[in-house]
This record gives sequence, C-alpha cells and structure tokens, in this order.
Amino acid sequence: MRIPIALYLLALVARLVLLIHFPDAAYPDSYYYSDVARNIAAGHGLNVDFVWIFAEVGGKIPATPVLPIPSNGHWMPLASFVQVPLLAIFGPNPIAAGLPFALIVSLAAPLTWAIARDAGSSRQVTIGAGILVALPALLLVFMVQPDNFSLYQPLVAAALWLGARALRGDARAFAVAGLLVGLATLSRNDGVLAGATLALAFGWDRWRAWRSGGTRRPAIPVWAVVACFGLFVAVMAPWIWRQLVVFGQISPSSASGKVFFIRTIGEWNSIDTPASLDWLLGQGIGPLVASRLGGLVAAIGVFTTLALAQILVVPLIIGAWARRRSVDFGPFFVYAAMLFAFSALVSAVHVPGGTFIHSAVALVPHAYILVLEGVAVGVAWIAARRRAWNVKTATTIFSSAVVALAAITAIVVGLGVHGGWAAQRSDRQAIGAALDLAGATPDARVMSLDAAGFNYITGHPGVVTPNDPIETIQRVAVAYQIEWLVIERDNAVPALAPVLNGTGRPAWIGAPIYTIPDTAGSPRAALFPVCLSPSDVRCTIVASAAVP
Repeated sequence: MRIPIALYLLALVARLVLLIHFPDAAYPDSYYYSDVARNIAAGHGLNVDFVWIFAEVGGKIPATPVLPIPSNGHWMPLASFVQVPLLAIFGPNPIAAGLPFALIVSLAAPLTWAIARDAGSSRQVTIGAGILVALPALLLVFMVQPDNFSLYQPLVAAALWLGARALRGDARAFAVAGLLVGLATLSRNDGVLAGATLALAFGWDRWRAWRSGGTRRPAIPVWAVVACFGLFVAVMAPWIWRQLVVFGQISPSSASGKVFFIRTIGEWNSIDTPASLDWLLGQGIGPLVASRLGGLVAAIGVFTTLALAQILVVPLIIGAWARRRSVDFGPFFVYAAMLFAFSALVSAVHVPGGTFIHSAVALVPHAYILVLEGVAVGVAWIAARRRAWNVKTATTIFSSAVVALAAITAIVVGLGVHGGWAAQRSDRQAIGAALDLAGATPDARVMSLDAAGFNYITGHPGVVTPNDPIETIQRVAVAYQIEWLVIERDNAVPALAPVLNGTGRPAWIGAPIYTIPDTAGSPRAALFPVCLSPSDVRCTIVASAAVP
C-alpha cells in the first residue's frame, strides 16, 4: 500500500500548494458552484440571486423577471454539495470550499496505479502514470477549482475500470459502477455516457457468449445489471424529483433549445436569436457540417493541448494501438469514442468554451497509462534497430523524461494561469470597492457578462449582459431593475464596446464613475450607472474617476 499512499500524498500536496497560492474561484463555472454552495450553507437552499445565463430561465426574459431564482437549471449540483459541510463550519472561506476537491481528485493518482496494475502494466508504468495524473500537465491548475473537474475524473475513470473488471468476471464491480455513474452524472450530465458505456459492455459480453455457442458463459450476470441500474437510479432519483418539482422538467436549459439548437457560441448568451431545430437546420447543410467538423477538431485540439501538452500525443497513439484489443481498456476506448462523437454531433459549438475538457478529464488516467506504454513500445522498436541501446535503461530514461516534463509544465503553466486569474480578481475587487464608495446598497443589481463572478466577489445580485443589440440589453435592464453596469474589455458583448470606448453611449447609461485604464488603449474595465427613471439623476452628472 505504500505506493498508492505515496501517489495520493504527492497529488494532494501539489493541489494544496495551488489551493493556498490561489484559493478563490476563478471563472464562471467555479463561481457558480461556489455561489450555490454558499447559499446552501447560509440556509437559502438551492437558489441564487443572479441570472448567469438566460437559458436557465427559459432562454428569454421571463414573464415575471425576479431574483433570486432556483439554481441549477443547467449545471448539476454535486460540485456545490461537496463544499457545503466545510462552509457550514468555517463560513464562506475559499480554502474550505476548495479543500474537498483537493482531497477527492487526489484519489485519481492511486486509482491510475490500480488500473495499470490490473491491466498488467509494468511497475515503471504503474508508478509513472500515477505521477503523471498527480501532476497532469496543463490540467493541474483546474484540479482544485470548485468545479466538477475534480469529481468527474475519478468517478468516471473508476467506473470504466470497474466495467473492465466486470468483463473479466467481477460481477460486483459492475454493480458498484452504477453508483459511480450516478455520482458522476450528479457532477456532470455527460456521466450518462459512462452509463451508456457500461450498457454496451454488457451487450458485448452477451454477444460474445452467444457467439461462443455455449462454450463461454457471460461474465456479467443479470443481477449485476439490475444492481448497477438500481444504484444509478437511487442516486439520481432525488435530484430528478427536485427538478420536476421546481422546474417542471429535468433540464430547463435543454428545454429552451439553447443547449442543442444554436449555430454559434455567441447565440448561447442571446435572447433574441431563435433556438429551435428549424433554426439550426436552416443555416444549410454546408455550415451545419462545417460546425460539426469544427467541434470535432476543437475537441481533439483541446485534449491534445491541455491533457497531453502536445508532446504526449505520439506515445498515446502508439500505446492505444498496442492495447486496441485489450479488455482492460475496452470501456475506456468506447467512452472516448462516444465523448468525441457527442462533442462533434451534439455540442460542437460549446466545445471551445470548455464543455469538452470538463468531460475529457475522465480520459486522463487511462490515457497516461497508454502514454507510458507507448513510450516503452517505441523504445523497444528503436532498440531493435540500434543494438547499442539497452531497452530497460532507455525506457526508464524516456519515461522519466516524459513524467518530468509534464510535471514541470503543470507547475509553470499553473503559476502563469494563477497570475491571470489574480489580475482579474483584483480588477473586480476594485470595482466592488467603487460600488461601495458610490453608495450602492448591498441589494443593488449589477449587469455584467459574468454575473456569477461579480456575485462571488462583490456580493451584489445581478444579471448577465445578453449578446444582443443595445435595445435588448436595455429591456433586460428594465425588467430586472438594474442599477449598475460593468463592462470588461476582454469579457464584453459587442454591443457594449462603443460604451466602453466612449464612442457611443445611450442616455440610460451614465458616464463611468470608475475606470481601469490600460496601455492597450481602451479601458480594461469600467463601472457605469444605469438610470431607468427620470428621478435617477446619476446619468446626468458628468463624473468619471479614472483610476490608475
């Protein structure tokens, strides 16, 4: 047990260092999960006082636009739930929020060791792959964010591993896999793809037994399938019941059409653009096919960059080819194929925005095993043609180099990403301070492109700026009684660019009361008053505080 414990501790220490260096949430997904968790811990239940995307409220301005609203009309709840116990004890402490993710995802390193050992990999591969997962190239920085990365990876990887064990005759493993798939689906909707993988594994097992003419008994008995499905339902049923009671449907965002029937990612944040099958197909076969191919190419690019840092692509291909008929990797190959196909056919436009990599992290443990096996195969092939090479020594050198390079990349890139996150956090904290100085009450509503982020940092309720013409933005502001507008240059809709640049500002938006200048020319961010009634004189006052 010393090796798996050591791998767990290595992964945990790396994640704790990152957590201490940057403890806060850093982007819309993690902001949202943190906001929901804080509200639950504070006794407010599954509600949020912001609209982060209009797909959660029907894809349009509701007939009765109110705040707060029920949460999780789009995202699943597990990444919020795991934060609640420590938040209830320590309050809205970011270290307390991030600690459960560090503890959970660190299990992926010893899990990788176990997967490799079961697959008959060498000691060098089992340990090396565990270290790679502990320090996973460009993905490490995301592994302590209060997001579903840290939950989805070990849950799905373990489910695929148990599926492979079931095909070798461990029926109990198949039953437990259903529990893990249920938890994975509570973490992320794509968990159902892992469930589909298990269903295909059962079907393949039955087909193989039938083809044997009775000489081979099925490895997975019916009782194991019933138990697998029963555990999945036991986990998911309470959540499905909650969604039906609160929303009248399981997924309001999907029902709005905004998830599946948009042509570009810009339409995801639009309330004027239609979101129907007719709208999607109406663009013509050429653009439709191009967008699907674009989704596939983007998915491949995202995985090869973030998970493989480009340098691990070739050994992965070699290792996958060498193991192409292996039962141990069969469920992994099936899940990978389904995930890439789903990304190309269904969620193509969402792939560049991060949807794909949230699910693809589950591929990493098996993929890193195949990477190191690919290194060994490649070295053996070269050594057969270069007699001066010692296969064992050369394999050790090249495998160690791969592990070391990935680890260094993880640390260097992680610190760099933290720098960007810290800069954005600093800007938003300054805007929050400016709101206080301007006399904004705690319940004053703010419109921004990241309503969840500003709620996390400033505590103000708010609404996302829709990606629509300025007239639609005004309608949203009126509907939700917005008092303030935040525009960030790198995080703004096109209609507000003239407002930030000072080249065009409607009468209902006042002069900026706080500006963060930038050497690039236009301000990096600015805070504007929003005046929706004649009695609000803030927009008639010419006052701009440009703060260096």
